[in-house]
Formats: sequence, C-alpha cells, structure tokens
Amino acid sequence: MTENTTNRLDPEYFAKAAVEAFRLLKTSPRLGNFVKNGYRVVYENTKSIDREEGISLDLPFFLQSANINTPFINHEQMACVSESDWIRYPRGRIKPGELLIEVKGKAEKVAVVPKDFPEKTLVTGTCYKLSTHEDWQRSLLIAHLTGRYGSILKDRLKTNLLVAYIAKNDLYRIPVPKLSEQLSEMIHQLVEGSLNTRNEILSKQDAAQAILLSGLGLSDWTPPEPLSYTATASEIFNCGRIDAQYYMPAKKQVRQSLSALPSRPLSEWVDSIRKQWVPARAPGSTLVRNYDVTDALVPRLDSEKEPTTAAEIGSMKKVLNDGDVAISRLRAYLKEVAVVRTGDNIPSVGSSEFIVLRPKSSAISPETLMIFLRSSPVQTILKWCQDGSQHPRFSESDLLEIPVPNVVAELSPEITKIVQEGFAARYLARKLLEAAKRSVEIAIEHGEPASIAYIENIRKGI
Repeated sequence: MTENTTNRLDPEYFAKAAVEAFRLLKTSPRLGNFVKNGYRVVYENTKSIDREEGISLDLPFFLQSANINTPFINHEQMACVSESDWIRYPRGRIKPGELLIEVKGKAEKVAVVPKDFPEKTLVTGTCYKLSTHEDWQRSLLIAHLTGRYGSILKDRLKTNLLVAYIAKNDLYRIPVPKLSEQLSEMIHQLVEGSLNTRNEILSKQDAAQAILLSGLGLSDWTPPEPLSYTATASEIFNCGRIDAQYYMPAKKQVRQSLSALPSRPLSEWVDSIRKQWVPARAPGSTLVRNYDVTDALVPRLDSEKEPTTAAEIGSMKKVLNDGDVAISRLRAYLKEVAVVRTGDNIPSVGSSEFIVLRPKSSAISPETLMIFLRSSPVQTILKWCQDGSQHPRFSESDLLEIPVPNVVAELSPEITKIVQEGFAARYLARKLLEAAKRSVEIAIEHGEPASIAYIENIRKGI
C-alpha cells in the first residue's frame, strides 16, 4: 500500500478492517495537518512519588495512563514527581486544552487536559501530547480517534509484540475525515458538552462529601502531625502490629471523633462478600464484565465496561452484584471505591484486591457508603492501616472496624440524590461523546447530510 513507508509485513497492518478504513479515508487530510505543537518526552531516572507525600511537599503532579479514562482525566489520583524533574523536562509539562494520545503500552487511550487542571503537571512518556490550531480540530480528533475508524487506523500502527508502540510519523499519517464547517462545529459542540458535563460529576461528589463532613462535624478537621507519639504495649499486643504508622495520632483522633457520635462498626451495616468466581469452572464462551481496581477510580462500575469471555480471564475473581460497593485494599490513597450499577444480566466480577461490601439494609445506600469510604476521615484511617512498602494494603478487619455514625444513615437520602445526579451527568457526558463518535462514522460511511440529520435528531432527545 502507498502509505506503508515502513515496509510493514505483519498481518495486523493488513487486517481487512484496517485496509477498508484506509480506503475510505485515503484522500483525507492527515492528523499531522491539525497539529500546532507536539511532543513525547523520554524520562530518565524519574520516579513517581506518593501523592500524599508529594502534596505535603508541594511537588508537581505526574499524570500516568492509569489516570486516563478516555477522554477524561482522573486528576484526583495522580502521583507526584520531584521539583528537579519539573525543571529538567519542560516539554513534559501539560496545559489545559492539550490532547494526550497514548502511544506506548496498550496505546489505546485519548484524553483532553481540562480547564481546571493542576498547574504543575508532567505527563507520562507513554503519551504523546499535542495542541491543535483550532479548538474544533481537537474535538474532531477526539471523536475520530475514539471512534471506529480512528481506533482501527491507530491500532494497526502498533509495533513490537511485547510493548506496543506507535511512532510519531505513523501517528501523524493517520487520515482524518475532511468535514464542512457546519458539521465540524456540531461535533465540536457535542465533544465540548461532554467534557463540560463531566465536570459536573466531580462537583456533585464534592457537594455530597461536604454534606457528609458537615453532618459528622469534621468539615474543618485537619490531621495532626506531631513530631513524636507513643503507643502502649497492650495496644501493640492487641493489634499485632509493631510498625509506628499504625498508631498515628491522626488515625486515632478520627476514630475517636466518629465513635463519639452514636455509631456502629461498618461490619454491622454491611456484609463483606467473599464469593469467588473461577473462570475455569465456567464455559469458555460465558460473557462477564471483569473490573480491575483502576476501574474504581471512577466511582461507578457500570455497563460501559465491555464484556469479555471466561476463556480470556486467567485468575479467580470476586463476584460483584448490582448495588455492591467495591473498594480496593491496595494503595488506599488512590480512592478506588465504586458502586456497582450495571443494569443488565451480564455477570460482573472484579479483582481479588477488591473488598466487596453489600449493605444489610436500605438505611445507608451504596452511593452514600461510597462517599463515606472516599471521605477524608475514612481515608486517613485506611492510610495508617496499610502494611507493606511496595504494595501497601489495608486489611478487611481494619476496614470493617471503622465506626459509622448513625447520622450517615440520616443524611443518606440527600447524599444519594446528589450522587445519582452526578451519575446522570456522567451518562449524559458519555452519550454526547458517543454521538460525536457516531456522527463522524456516519459522515465517513454515508456522507455529511446523514451525519447532520443524526446530530439534529440526537439533540431533540437531550
């Protein structure tokens, strides 16, 4: 083929879908025509720093591909890097409005840096960052690269079977449909609407947590940071832990504050579900939704996750039911806590790192429980319950012993309503993005009039 300048011979490059996609777009402009500036930084001897430690030292943030949920960025979980790395790698600094395209690893994620992004952030070397000449061009690239034809054309460019990689020149040669100003603007409005609606999800979570903290009397609480502290021998023998961090005063103070209110331990509000799903015992063609702990960075595990077959899953998983709350016991500071809301009959399973909680009654909704577990008081407790340096984990027993004040149940209806409004905003954001992607596909397959008619019809239903 004429665009095969690297003389590729592998069958992936000549897959039928890829050849057909290129045939439809071979006379179109290339992605490089839209790029104003673009870079990918190769870092040397750079190490990410724990988020909590980095924030306390006012260090720059480090955006990794795990923080991207196409086309959104979960910047609340980003780790940090040293100030020296910030100075050494000016080309790795990202700005609001820039487009990030993963070109290494899975090489499948695309994201836009939002307007309210932390000012000092370096992006991982697995992503290529670029700015476009016009905002509408950025929106078109998002819709195209995350849609059917753009994904196919991008995937065919991956090289190296061990670690996928897309070279800059290959990325720049991806054909992008040439659209009229009218259709381009309509797609731009859909994408911008999706990005702006996404912000509402975060604001709803903040609002729900503010109500919770106010009800707990902990709105202005900050953890104490004494230079020294003590623990009694009886405490150490009872807990079976000799590491100093387990007895941090901040953890003790939070527990006392929660226990001072009428409360019960979490174990009396929920059941911990330990049921395992063994893929070898299921027919290989059985479809399941398999959630990793990183999926819980977003506080809802839903049908957005594409099902996979049992044959593709190689290890035991935790069984998840609709209405469960899954919390990762690994690296508590990432706040990987989510409500399971799939809304269909496809079985759901999750990583063995999940602790699965199922409310005993409707007194506290799954949404309220999720907000409680993500709140700063609970996170303070879990932070100082962790054990291990490379892969810090907290135990199920420590989690279930956390006091849950009765006021949480009293606030549950109000908190649930706010969280569900945020989930509705997330659904709308996805719907707008899917409409943008589909409109590009229709323009490629059936022409612009059909695409414009599709968008106008979608607008009527929103």
